Amino acid sequence: MACHLKMIMMNNTTEQLNLSNQAYASVSEMIQQRRLKGGALIVESRLADMLGISRTPLREALQRLEGEGLVIKGAGRSFIVRHVDLGEYLQSLKVREILEAEAVMLAIGRIPPVKIIQAKREVKELRSAVSYHTEAHWRSDDNVHGLYIDACGNEVMIKFIHRLRMATRLFEIAQLPDRVEPDSNEHLNIIDALENDDAKAACKAVRTHIKSLTKSALQSVSIDA
Repeated sequence: MACHLKMIMMNNTTEQLNLSNQAYASVSEMIQQRRLKGGALIVESRLADMLGISRTPLREALQRLEGEGLVIKGAGRSFIVRHVDLGEYLQSLKVREILEAEAVMLAIGRIPPVKIIQAKREVKELRSAVSYHTEAHWRSDDNVHGLYIDACGNEVMIKFIHRLRMATRLFEIAQLPDRVEPDSNEHLNIIDALENDDAKAACKAVRTHIKSLTKSALQSVSIDA
């Protein structure tokens, strides 16, 4: 009897975890596709019904997203999709420029060649595609930056950069929709430097890429004004 109850509890825990993971993936995708926009209040009951789950796994997913900086706590126990304005974006990019330049130099010679090859192939396929999904763009972006961020060997730096990237991503989703071509070209420059184990060129390519994002953001705001 005790073993049976233990098995039921384990199954329930596994199911709860699966539902929480599914909710996390779904809400993250909704934010990245701007179906949930920055500043939007998340109505848990409505969102749970939409996803076909209870509020418990949804709340677990929202707490995970809060830890990553995609949502923030609102009044009471509610959550709000985080809004990143131009000022925060530019400041975050400046910090990223410093940290990612350091990370890419630390990562030289530590990245498995197969990962570099895969990232390069992905960028080239994205660049040559007649049409593309936003998800593919962001996935490629994550994979390229992840090559050197995750291989830098400094766990504190890794976590901090990823959190900064989450913040800048929120701004880019809303304000910089047309970055596929410049991102792809700049990403290839970074990958080529990594492939050649050229720390100086890799550092320069990373800084150039982030400065390009800064320039695009300022141009976008100027046009909107």
